[in-house]
Amino acid sequence: MKQAPPIVLVHGAWAGGWAWQRVLAPLRAAGHPVFAVTLSGCGERRHALRRDITLQTHIADVVGLVEAEELQGVVLVGHSYGGLVVTGAADALLARSPTLVRQVVYVDAMVPLPGECWSSRHSDEVRAARQAAARDGGLNALPPPDPAAFGLSAADREWLLRRQGPHPFNAYLEPLHFNGERVATVPRAFIDCNSPAYPTISPMRDRVRATPGFTVVEMPTGHYPQIQDPAGFVETLVSLID
Repeated sequence: MKQAPPIVLVHGAWAGGWAWQRVLAPLRAAGHPVFAVTLSGCGERRHALRRDITLQTHIADVVGLVEAEELQGVVLVGHSYGGLVVTGAADALLARSPTLVRQVVYVDAMVPLPGECWSSRHSDEVRAARQAAARDGGLNALPPPDPAAFGLSAADREWLLRRQGPHPFNAYLEPLHFNGERVATVPRAFIDCNSPAYPTISPMRDRVRATPGFTVVEMPTGHYPQIQDPAGFVETLVSLID
């Protein structure tokens, strides 16, 4: 029996590997080796938060995991900010060998063009507010928002409130330079979470629908489908894996 491909899960801003907790066992039960990265300065690595952590640091976290686990044909799954990270990681890994990456899946995530950064499509007001918040919070880190902004409520909101932490801010303004043609050689998919739709992802929803080769599926959840509807998320992700 052919083994299902390994999945590397990359969380978004203010989160950690814990954000995937509710989907790890079901994905493994579906036959996939699953690895949930915690990016430098985040989650259980929050104690190591430093002013000099960058987007490239986070890309190196993912590449390092793939190398350390000696994975082949991985499915890179990035949530929100993690879309930038999996794009950069896919480019770096594919430059080494076309067999390292099988597919990239963006979960209500940033889908950058070469040279863009997290803040590229944000309004001047949003950028200014986030720069001020990072400056005032110390350690050049962006404090987390209320999870209600992601469409979470009740126990799910409280769960995130307990776990969220500040996110290294350099990544917000750092351009991602990568080979777009190389990344486009592998299948790409986008999970559009639109009930309610998280506003800063709206430009990405339009972008992927206008980009040839993207598979787009919708989920009727807020910005955290892996928390709000873990069973539905697992079913959707497994169905997308080429």
